[in-house]
Amino acid sequence: MHVRYSFRMTKKKSIIRKSTKLLPAKRLAPLYKRVQAILERAQETAARSVNTAQVVANWLIGREIVEDEQRGSTRAGYGERLLQDLSLRLQKQYGAGYSVNNLEHFRKFYQLYPVLLATGNIPHAARGELAEGSDDTIHHAPRDEFGKRLPVRAGTIPHAPRGNSDAVRQNSGNPRQPWKPGQLNTGLSWTHYRTLLRVEKPHARSFYEIEAVNNAWSARELERQINSLLFERIAKSKDKKGVMRLAKKGHEILGPADVFKDPVVFEFLGIPKTKRLQETDLESMLITNLQDFLLELGKGFALVSRQERITLDGDHFYINLVFYHTVLKCYILIDLKVGKLTHQDLGQLQLYVNYYDEERCTKGDNPTLGLILCTDKNDAVVRYTLGKGNQKIFASRYKLHVPSEAELRKELQRELKMLRR
Repeated sequence: MHVRYSFRMTKKKSIIRKSTKLLPAKRLAPLYKRVQAILERAQETAARSVNTAQVVANWLIGREIVEDEQRGSTRAGYGERLLQDLSLRLQKQYGAGYSVNNLEHFRKFYQLYPVLLATGNIPHAARGELAEGSDDTIHHAPRDEFGKRLPVRAGTIPHAPRGNSDAVRQNSGNPRQPWKPGQLNTGLSWTHYRTLLRVEKPHARSFYEIEAVNNAWSARELERQINSLLFERIAKSKDKKGVMRLAKKGHEILGPADVFKDPVVFEFLGIPKTKRLQETDLESMLITNLQDFLLELGKGFALVSRQERITLDGDHFYINLVFYHTVLKCYILIDLKVGKLTHQDLGQLQLYVNYYDEERCTKGDNPTLGLILCTDKNDAVVRYTLGKGNQKIFASRYKLHVPSEAELRKELQRELKMLRR
């Protein structure tokens, strides 16, 4: 008995030792990466579903509040009492997320986005509002600002490809149809929409909505672009037709002039107004805050190098920043100036651009562009130095703090005056 018992224990220990032996890392790595990708996609899908369900729920709550207020509009103070009483009851059961302030946001959300759910499948988390027996019809059709029901079309909510301007919705039996601002997009969370509610101008709101989807902006990035008056800075030199196109298509890059903003805003550097800067200091701070810098420059910019040296017959020159633009397929050389722009600065940048065209560009590259960022410029000096038809050298002012709309209007008037000369 003793020998038999010892043998079984030894055999069992041997089995345990074999089961705890790890596979070689090289053998396990491919499988681990595939499983990891599955889990990450699942987590991303779950987070998107939760965000979308919250957006839909808040929109539906806002609709119910608006409709109830319309039914009781003849009673003085009804709307105010309604939100207060509803908030008290909801907070008792669901927590502090249903304050009067938040309910007012839900109401405004429905009023500004009346066709948010006019088409498409609603995510599972919000399908309590769907018609019985159908996943493709909304039980309560949305209404316009006058309370009239809007038509409902079958389809699906777009899982908009982040960073894709052609985010599409697949309709039942219909060809792919493009997503439009004002319709639900799963790339936008409730925090995105709540930030958009602050934008009073409809054209500007549509523009920011499109750009947030196309560029996969986080809610923080969206807020920064709104605070820096991105729409006003791009629209200030466009006519009415151009502004309408911004609201429908977002910021399109059709040529070199569409790439550069004027002014450029560096408020993210947090530089005090009283501090005196050197060009090297500004360059270092921009590189340190590269993500915010690229966000301000706009889509398509990829950093290539900084302080790139070029040598011509023993003379050394240094280009502050070199970028490659993935949309225009060209190099963009940026020169930083902490003072007022001079014609010598423009001439020096022209030298850099000509050098790059001859020595660095390869087959497939479009002509190099140059941009000078300066604190001030004389538009007449720029115009006469570069000549008419210039499409290679540009000059923009930079601001260390967000300009006001009044300042932007003043700059627009100055530019229009220059164009009329």
